[in-house]
Amino acid sequence: MITMEKKETAKERILRTASDLFYREGVRAVGIDRIIEESGVAKASFYRNFETKDDLVVAYLEQYYHVLMKPFDDAGKRHPENPVEQLYDLIESLGARVEMPGHRGCPFLNAAVEFPDSDHPSHEMVIKYHRETQRNISQIAERAGIRDPETLASQLVMLFNGALMSAYLDRATYNFADFQSAARLLVNQRL
Repeated sequence: MITMEKKETAKERILRTASDLFYREGVRAVGIDRIIEESGVAKASFYRNFETKDDLVVAYLEQYYHVLMKPFDDAGKRHPENPVEQLYDLIESLGARVEMPGHRGCPFLNAAVEFPDSDHPSHEMVIKYHRETQRNISQIAERAGIRDPETLASQLVMLFNGALMSAYLDRATYNFADFQSAARLLVNQRL
Protein backbone atom coordinates (compact mmCIF):
# COMPACT_ATOMS: atom_id res chain seq x y z
CA MET A 1 0.00 0.00 0.00
CA ILE A 2 1.27 3.45 -0.87
CA THR A 3 0.76 6.12 1.74
CA MET A 4 0.81 9.73 0.77
CA GLU A 5 2.21 12.29 3.13
CA LYS A 6 -0.09 15.18 3.80
CA LYS A 7 1.38 18.32 2.32
CA GLU A 8 1.88 21.08 4.82
CA THR A 9 -0.52 23.97 4.23
CA ALA A 10 0.68 27.56 4.06
CA LYS A 11 -0.96 28.21 7.43
CA GLU A 12 0.81 25.24 9.02
CA ARG A 13 4.14 26.33 7.51
CA ILE A 14 3.70 29.88 8.77
CA LEU A 15 2.77 28.68 12.26
CA ARG A 16 5.65 26.16 12.38
CA THR A 17 8.16 28.79 11.27
CA ALA A 18 6.80 31.48 13.59
CA SER A 19 6.66 29.08 16.55
CA ASP A 20 10.28 28.16 16.12
CA LEU A 21 11.39 31.79 15.75
CA PHE A 22 9.18 33.11 18.54
CA TYR A 23 10.40 30.50 20.98
CA ARG A 24 14.11 30.84 20.07
CA GLU A 25 14.30 34.62 19.67
CA GLY A 26 11.22 36.13 21.29
CA VAL A 27 7.98 37.35 19.76
CA ARG A 28 8.86 41.02 19.57
CA ALA A 29 12.28 40.29 18.03
CA VAL A 30 10.76 38.55 15.01
CA GLY A 31 8.97 40.53 12.32
CA ILE A 32 6.30 39.41 9.89
CA ASP A 33 8.62 39.88 6.89
CA ARG A 34 11.10 37.42 8.36
CA ILE A 35 8.37 34.87 9.04
CA ILE A 36 7.13 35.24 5.47
CA GLU A 37 10.64 34.86 4.08
CA GLU A 38 11.58 31.83 6.19
CA SER A 39 8.26 30.08 5.70
CA GLY A 40 8.43 30.61 1.95
CA VAL A 41 4.88 31.93 1.59
CA ALA A 42 3.61 34.99 -0.21
CA LYS A 43 2.68 38.03 1.83
CA ALA A 44 -0.92 37.70 0.63
CA SER A 45 -0.97 34.10 1.85
CA PHE A 46 0.27 35.19 5.25
CA TYR A 47 -2.47 37.79 5.65
CA ARG A 48 -5.11 35.41 4.32
CA ASN A 49 -4.28 33.08 7.23
CA PHE A 50 -3.42 35.62 9.94
CA GLU A 51 -4.86 39.11 9.80
CA THR A 52 -2.29 40.44 12.27
CA LYS A 53 0.87 39.38 14.03
CA ASP A 54 -1.19 39.26 17.24
CA ASP A 55 -3.40 36.60 15.65
CA LEU A 56 -0.30 34.58 14.83
CA VAL A 57 1.05 34.97 18.37
CA VAL A 58 -2.24 33.72 19.82
CA ALA A 59 -2.14 30.71 17.45
CA TYR A 60 1.45 30.03 18.57
CA LEU A 61 0.38 30.09 22.23
CA GLU A 62 -2.71 27.96 21.53
CA GLN A 63 -0.46 25.37 19.93
CA TYR A 64 1.81 25.33 23.00
CA TYR A 65 -1.22 25.27 25.28
CA HIS A 66 -2.24 21.88 23.88
CA VAL A 67 1.33 20.55 24.05
CA LEU A 68 1.80 21.68 27.65
CA MET A 69 -1.56 20.31 28.82
CA LYS A 70 -0.66 16.85 27.50
CA PRO A 71 1.37 15.83 30.60
CA PHE A 72 -1.85 16.00 32.64
CA ASP A 73 -3.52 13.49 30.32
CA ASP A 74 -0.40 11.33 30.24
CA ALA A 75 -0.11 11.26 34.04
CA GLY A 76 -3.77 10.27 34.31
CA LYS A 77 -3.29 7.43 31.81
CA ARG A 78 -0.14 6.14 33.50
CA HIS A 79 -1.62 6.26 37.02
CA PRO A 80 -5.41 6.17 36.61
CA GLU A 81 -6.06 5.00 40.16
CA ASN A 82 -3.31 6.89 41.95
CA PRO A 83 -3.57 10.70 41.93
CA VAL A 84 -0.52 11.11 44.19
CA GLU A 85 1.56 9.33 41.55
CA GLN A 86 -0.04 11.62 38.95
CA LEU A 87 1.34 14.61 40.88
CA TYR A 88 4.79 13.00 41.05
CA ASP A 89 4.54 12.23 37.32
CA LEU A 90 3.87 15.92 36.59
CA ILE A 91 6.94 16.85 38.62
CA GLU A 92 9.02 14.43 36.53
CA SER A 93 7.58 15.76 33.26
CA LEU A 94 8.85 19.23 34.08
CA GLY A 95 12.33 17.80 34.47
CA ALA A 96 12.10 16.25 31.04
CA ARG A 97 10.93 19.57 29.61
CA VAL A 98 13.83 21.64 30.91
CA GLU A 99 16.34 19.02 29.77
CA MET A 100 15.21 19.27 26.15
CA PRO A 101 17.80 20.74 23.76
CA GLY A 102 17.07 24.38 23.01
CA HIS A 103 15.05 24.91 26.19
CA ARG A 104 14.36 28.62 26.45
CA GLY A 105 11.92 28.75 29.32
CA CYS A 106 8.17 28.60 29.20
CA PRO A 107 6.55 30.16 26.12
CA PHE A 108 3.77 31.51 28.34
CA LEU A 109 6.11 33.14 30.84
CA ASN A 110 8.12 34.56 27.95
CA ALA A 111 4.92 35.97 26.41
CA ALA A 112 3.83 37.45 29.73
CA VAL A 113 7.08 39.40 29.87
CA GLU A 114 6.75 40.55 26.27
CA PHE A 115 3.06 41.47 26.57
CA PRO A 116 2.45 42.89 30.04
CA ASP A 117 -0.85 44.56 29.05
CA SER A 118 -3.53 42.34 30.57
CA ASP A 119 -5.94 43.24 27.75
CA HIS A 120 -3.61 41.97 25.02
CA PRO A 121 -4.84 38.71 23.43
CA SER A 122 -1.48 37.04 24.10
CA HIS A 123 -1.61 37.96 27.77
CA GLU A 124 -5.13 36.53 27.93
CA MET A 125 -3.75 33.18 26.64
CA VAL A 126 -1.07 33.32 29.33
CA ILE A 127 -3.72 33.76 32.03
CA LYS A 128 -5.80 30.93 30.54
CA TYR A 129 -2.81 28.58 30.63
CA HIS A 130 -1.85 29.60 34.18
CA ARG A 131 -5.37 29.13 35.53
CA GLU A 132 -5.93 25.84 33.71
CA THR A 133 -2.63 24.46 34.99
CA GLN A 134 -3.49 25.44 38.53
CA ARG A 135 -7.04 24.07 38.21
CA ASN A 136 -5.77 20.72 36.86
CA ILE A 137 -3.25 20.33 39.67
CA SER A 138 -5.88 21.27 42.24
CA GLN A 139 -8.30 18.66 40.88
CA ILE A 140 -5.66 15.92 41.01
CA ALA A 141 -4.66 17.01 44.52
CA GLU A 142 -8.29 16.92 45.65
CA ARG A 143 -8.68 13.36 44.31
CA ALA A 144 -5.48 12.46 46.19
CA GLY A 145 -6.98 13.66 49.46
CA ILE A 146 -4.51 16.53 49.76
CA ARG A 147 -5.34 19.04 52.48
CA ASP A 148 -6.10 22.43 50.88
CA PRO A 149 -5.58 21.37 47.23
CA GLU A 150 -5.91 24.94 45.91
CA THR A 151 -2.97 26.10 48.01
CA LEU A 152 -0.85 23.14 46.92
CA ALA A 153 -1.70 23.88 43.29
CA SER A 154 -0.72 27.52 43.72
CA GLN A 155 2.56 26.54 45.39
CA LEU A 156 3.44 23.94 42.74
CA VAL A 157 2.72 26.36 39.89
CA MET A 158 4.98 28.97 41.52
CA LEU A 159 7.68 26.35 41.98
CA PHE A 160 7.27 25.09 38.37
CA ASN A 161 7.58 28.65 37.05
CA GLY A 162 10.64 29.31 39.16
CA ALA A 163 12.26 26.09 38.00
CA LEU A 164 11.56 26.89 34.36
CA MET A 165 13.11 30.33 34.68
CA SER A 166 16.08 29.06 36.71
CA ALA A 167 16.86 26.44 34.08
CA TYR A 168 16.57 29.04 31.35
CA LEU A 169 18.64 31.72 33.09
CA ASP A 170 21.52 29.52 34.22
CA ARG A 171 21.42 25.94 33.03
CA ALA A 172 24.88 25.30 34.54
CA THR A 173 23.63 25.80 38.10
CA TYR A 174 20.08 24.47 37.65
CA ASN A 175 19.58 21.24 39.58
CA PHE A 176 16.44 19.27 38.81
CA ALA A 177 16.88 17.26 42.01
CA ASP A 178 16.43 20.45 44.04
CA PHE A 179 13.17 21.26 42.29
CA GLN A 180 12.01 17.65 42.55
CA SER A 181 12.66 17.38 46.29
CA ALA A 182 10.96 20.73 46.99
CA ALA A 183 7.91 19.79 44.91
CA ARG A 184 7.63 16.36 46.51
CA LEU A 185 7.99 17.92 49.95
CA LEU A 186 5.06 20.23 49.20
CA VAL A 187 2.93 17.26 48.12
CA ASN A 188 3.98 14.99 50.99
CA GLN A 189 3.40 17.55 53.74
CA ARG A 190 -0.25 17.87 52.68
CA LEU A 191 -1.06 14.17 52.44
